[in-house]
Amino acid sequence: MDTFLEEVVAGLSSDPKTLPCKYFYDARGSELFEAICGLEEYYVTRTELAIMRSSAQEIAAHVGSRVRIVEFGSGSGIKTQILLDALDAPVTYVPIEISREPLEASAAQLRSRHPDLEVVPLCADYTAPITIAASDVRTVVYFPGSTIGNFHPHDALTFLSRMKTIAGDGGAILIGVDCEKDAAVLERAYDDARGITAAFNLNLLQRINSELITGDSSTGDAINSGGGFDIAQFRHRAVYNLARHRIEMHLVSDCQQSVTIGGRTFDFAADEFILSEVSYKYSTQRFSGLAVEAGLKVVKTWTDSDGAFGLHYLEPA
Repeated sequence: MDTFLEEVVAGLSSDPKTLPCKYFYDARGSELFEAICGLEEYYVTRTELAIMRSSAQEIAAHVGSRVRIVEFGSGSGIKTQILLDALDAPVTYVPIEISREPLEASAAQLRSRHPDLEVVPLCADYTAPITIAASDVRTVVYFPGSTIGNFHPHDALTFLSRMKTIAGDGGAILIGVDCEKDAAVLERAYDDARGITAAFNLNLLQRINSELITGDSSTGDAINSGGGFDIAQFRHRAVYNLARHRIEMHLVSDCQQSVTIGGRTFDFAADEFILSEVSYKYSTQRFSGLAVEAGLKVVKTWTDSDGAFGLHYLEPA
């Protein structure tokens, strides 16, 4: 709780104001994100799933037999099921997820589906340094989706280096990366007609109100009696920043107002925004260059026919 409060206060004290996107995923946020993944506008999940299904055997041949899979941000685990079903006698699966409820549900499902597989869930913030126990078997780090895009490039470089350390000299990384494409396609994907992405974004403000203002969540008592966010006075916006190759999700203030959290008051001008998430998009060349900087090499890339999404298999250089 203290970390949540500290990071919210620090983000709202910056210019422009920001909020950490990792806090999207409370129970309601995770539910909304699963709904986003099924939207017509949100091509990312179905495209990656299609790549996984069509290339599963080739991916499995690169990964090899009797391996340990360490997955960051396991979520519902649908893509993981495809991977594990294709692998030859995987030994251990370590899913890492910040939200305990979906983590435990996914782990239970995989134990039932793969009774011979050791499933060792780890509830943790994988954006911070974490320690994974050493293993006698080869480790492959799996990072599906396009979550690497939520890191600024210098942070993505650091994160790739951490994954390389966890994989070890004989290990590998299998990572999903969203590709650069037309701005209109990207903006529709992050601002759907049904408003589910808007609800997902605004739920972050609701979580702050619930956990840091009223203390309604199970995490503890109220931290302060400030006014919190008037959610009706904020709206969702998604824009593609071409110069920075990234989608930006904003929470925009509809009026001049003040918000009090943790004993601090934050003033908003009309149309001032909070940057709640970025999602960088990479060409194959740009991502390959980032991997090289992290001491990795791209061994194989699988993509769809439109080049909308890439699944990269990396090994230490």
